[in-house]
Amino acid sequence: MKENLRIFIIDTYYGSFLSDHYKKLGRKISLSKSSYSDLKKEIIDECFGTSDFYTKAFNDAGCIAEEFISNDAVLQKKWARENNIKLSPLKNLVERIPLMRRWVRDYWLYQILEAQIAAFKPDIIFNKNIGFIDAHFLLNQKKAGKKIVGQIASKLPDRKFFDPYDLIFSSLPHYVEKFKSWGIESRYVQLAFDSRVLKRIHKNDTTYDVTHVGGYGPTHAERNELLEKIATKTHVDFWGYGVLNLTPNSPIKKTFKGSAWGMDMYYILANSKITLTKHITSVADKYANNMTLYEATGCGCLLITDAKENLPNIFVPGKEIVTYSSPQELDDKIKYYLKNETERKMIAEAGQKRTLNEHTYAARVKQMIEALHELFKNAS
Repeated sequence: MKENLRIFIIDTYYGSFLSDHYKKLGRKISLSKSSYSDLKKEIIDECFGTSDFYTKAFNDAGCIAEEFISNDAVLQKKWARENNIKLSPLKNLVERIPLMRRWVRDYWLYQILEAQIAAFKPDIIFNKNIGFIDAHFLLNQKKAGKKIVGQIASKLPDRKFFDPYDLIFSSLPHYVEKFKSWGIESRYVQLAFDSRVLKRIHKNDTTYDVTHVGGYGPTHAERNELLEKIATKTHVDFWGYGVLNLTPNSPIKKTFKGSAWGMDMYYILANSKITLTKHITSVADKYANNMTLYEATGCGCLLITDAKENLPNIFVPGKEIVTYSSPQELDDKIKYYLKNETERKMIAEAGQKRTLNEHTYAARVKQMIEALHELFKNAS
């Protein structure tokens, strides 16, 4: 068994979040004068996505892990300057040519990642966005002796992206089976919640009755349709991204309050009586799988979600969360639990207890480490 696994974690953040973050941060500090470590702390403190949740859990479990936000140009280029990595001198010229921008992005992104990998000397490269990182880049790292591990529960990219992988984690059971059919080792590992965010949330006397925080782009059309139906019957406060994709008269736009990334999202959930979600069937199929399951329950509000085959293995419907199978049932249950406060609070508290006790990154990483050790055992 290989001790003290060194794990290089590659993450990506939404471009719209990065833009918002640096606009806000630039009003507070000088980006040019701040160090890489200072800038990284600022963005990690936002708790966007899975932030440093896996990193901390791996390190707490005895591994040596570090997270790198590969598409964060401000942060990555700051690292490059501090480590004397010289980037393309043609950068400023070529970036003005639209057709060349992708090439330039790839140039600096992979040049910096390669230097970071060389400096960190990992046993494992753990990529959290399989469709973003070039397969040839990872294949070269694999030839150099690194184990390549991925995680995915979103729409699958082209098959070629999966060629380098020794192991893929997914919170979707049918994805696990698909990867195994491709000859790639795969493990089912659910998503999780990091209770550290609760220490930073000021909880008011409940501010919002019903909320939804998420995306409203073309990928979410199925969910948008449901939410628009509900919004015509019940007041729902909406936050998120992609709202420009909605029709001009969409009911969602009437109570849309803007973006809510990271800690802003957690604050909204913690101060909601009820929050809503619906899985994207084309991805999740018949399975429960989204971050809201854990974020909402972890923050202590009542989650109402669509019924899924494996959901009772994660939460007990009617006792820890509430489920629906039609727009009418969803509307009925929203109205019922707004009126029945004691029952609503009882279910929300039970859901939070389940999440804080079982759906933790420490528990997930324990599963992951067991699978990672198997990689090295099978290779020896």
